[in-house]
Parts: sequence; C-alpha cells; structure tokens
Amino acid sequence: MTTRPASRPVLPDLAAELDDLLSVADARLAAGYRPDPGLSRQPVHTAYVPAHKFGPDTIRLWGGEALAALEEFAATPAEFAVAFNLGPELAEQVLPLVAAKLATEPVEDLRIDFEDGYGTRSDDTEDAHARAAARALRASQVQDGGAPLAGLRCKSLEPATRRRALATIGAFLGAFAESGGELPRLVITLPKVTSAAQVTAMNVICQRFESAYGLVHPQRLSFEVQVELPQLLLGADGTAPIAQCVHAGQGRLTGLHFGTYDYSAAIGISAAYQSLDHPAADYAKAVMQVAVAGTGVRLSDGSTNAAPAGSRDEVITAWQLHARLVRRSLERGFYQGWDLHPAQLASRYAATFAFYRHDLASACDRLRAYADRAGAGLEEPATGKALASYLGRGLDCGAYGAAEVTERTGLEPSDLRYLRRRGMLP
Repeated sequence: MTTRPASRPVLPDLAAELDDLLSVADARLAAGYRPDPGLSRQPVHTAYVPAHKFGPDTIRLWGGEALAALEEFAATPAEFAVAFNLGPELAEQVLPLVAAKLATEPVEDLRIDFEDGYGTRSDDTEDAHARAAARALRASQVQDGGAPLAGLRCKSLEPATRRRALATIGAFLGAFAESGGELPRLVITLPKVTSAAQVTAMNVICQRFESAYGLVHPQRLSFEVQVELPQLLLGADGTAPIAQCVHAGQGRLTGLHFGTYDYSAAIGISAAYQSLDHPAADYAKAVMQVAVAGTGVRLSDGSTNAAPAGSRDEVITAWQLHARLVRRSLERGFYQGWDLHPAQLASRYAATFAFYRHDLASACDRLRAYADRAGAGLEEPATGKALASYLGRGLDCGAYGAAEVTERTGLEPSDLRYLRRRGMLP
C-alpha cells in the first residue's frame, strides 16, 4: 500500500502570490472608484439663467412666477392632477408640498449662464456682466430662499473661446473677492467638452484660481462636464473619452450633464424630433450612466425648451410634457435635470414629489420586512441600498419627512443612512 506524501499548505503562499499578481489592478480600482456619495443631498434640478438677466431678486422672482402660474392654472387638486398627469389622491398630497417649496426654496441649484443662453458679446460687456452677476449672487445668498448651490457656465475650452472662458471666470471670481466674505463653494459648468485633456485643463484652471484668491479650503471650486458632442462618447480611436474624463476629474468633477439639443443636432436629428426621450438621447445617457458608476460623479438629464407660457392650453400642455419627462428621467436613475423657465419649477417639483410619494408605502413596507427577508435569503444587500436610497432622496427633496418614514419603517434616520451606505442594517 502506497501512501500519498503530506500536502504542503497552499493557501498562505497562494494568497501572497495573488496579492502580488493583483496589486496593480487593486491600486487602480482604489484610485479610480470610490463609494457612492449618495448620503449627501443632490439637487433635483439646475436652473439656468442668462447672465444678463440675473439679479439679486431673480430666484425670488422665479419662485413668484411659478407660484402665480400654479395659482392660475392648477390651484385645486383636480386641476393639479390634470396639469401634471397625477391621480386624485397623489395630487391632493403633492399640491401643498409644491406650493410650499416654491414659496421657500424655489431653486435648489443655480447656474448663471455665459454660454448658449447668453450668446456672444464684446469682451468689455461680458466682463461687466460677469462682475455684476457675481455681486448679484452674493446679494441673493443672504436672502431667504436663496439657492443652496450655485455657479456659472462659461464658454468652452475650444481654441476660439478658451481665453473668453478664462476671462469670464476671472472677472466673476474677482468681483466675488472684492465684495468681501469667504468665497462659497461654486460649480463651473464646462460646455462642449470633446476630450479628457479639457477636463485635466479644468483641474488646472480651478487650482490656479484658488491659489490666486488665497482660498484656504481645498477644492472650493469644482466643475461639471456637459455631454453634448458625440466625440465625447466615442473617440476616433474607438475608445470612450467620457470614461477617461470621469477619471481625469481628480475629485473636482462633480457631475455629467446631458445637453439635449446640441447633442441631438450634432448627430443629425431633425429639430422637430429633438427630445430627452429620443432613442439616441437614451443611448448617450446610458453610456454616461456606465461611465460614472462607482465613481461618485453624479448625473443630470438635460432640458426641454417647451416653455409653460401663453394660454391655459399651452401652459398645461407644456407642464404635462415636462412632468412626463421628469418622471421618465427619475425612473431611469437621473435624479437631476435642467430647468430653463420659471414655470417649469412647478412641473419639476410636482413630478419629483409624486415620484417619491407614489411608492412610499410599498418601499417602507418592504424595508420594514427587509431584515427578516435578508436573513431568509430573499433580499440582496443591493436591494436594501436601493430602497434606502429611494427613501433618502425623497427625504432630501422634501417629498416627506423623517417622522413619516420612521413611523412606516421603524427605522431612525441614522439607520437609513447606514443602510444606504452598506446595504445592511446596523
């Protein structure tokens, strides 16, 4: 009878070998991807206001105009239900929430626009408008109802507009510095991006301006990239520059924003069919979604240019379209979008609040039973994170309060934050 030789322990040696083999891949993964920052509030929209039309009272006036439209065309729950494609019960819940939001915080994220909404003007004129806009923003931020987040959209870093973009940023920040007080966190929207090199350049721009104005807090300036040209999705070499852009952001890049009309025109879609729900737009946004997954960079959908203005029928038709598109974006994981007209705030908040209230009861019931179901192998940690994220985003935007969620789920806000982060209950 022969005996087999005693086997040598394999696991310690093999584990060490794998550590060495995978060290480079591990380092790249750690450097390029980070936990989802979903615990911090993401605005539900960005309101774009042309620089020459922005003043200290602009945000208050936007809220007032949206409220006036609501009172004229959708003052009762029945009218509200028709205007925003809602059922009677949901309309009853959402109407007072929208009215309160428009009265207290109509704009969550403001972008003062020096690009398409502003046009091309003389250097002296744009410099003057940049300085005036900065002073107006400073004044608006001390008022009740000012936008919690704000910034500007400069022109692109393409050769023809590169120096103009720098001059506008410089004039804007200079006027802020002259007005006294600490520079707030500002976001710069970079349009017409075609390469990761432009993202790298934007990092340099932010660093230099922070240094020039003696900002003691690192990364006081951040930026977002507009995805509005096909070269960003598919390069001449067959690669996806958009993914390279995300990783070139070095922590300053906060978001990718889809540009509906520039992108649609660039790929040859006729004006009558340019829309957020065009299949070509869906493709571009799906690529954006994959590019940012696991990086902490956030997504924003684009705009619709159907303004709620004119007769009752014209306003209601525009509201219904906008509300449908906002709901569609939310269902597809785009929790932010652009608004270009004050009355769009009404449809933005109506659709957003309705989205989070519609499935509130079922999400809470499922989350209440989550621990038992997970223990029985019927729930994945990813499901717990998704449920907690849904409820957390609804809390962030004001669709419901913490007390209501706690009553329905038995979970305190701290439990919900833990579940959003880890996919399990503490």
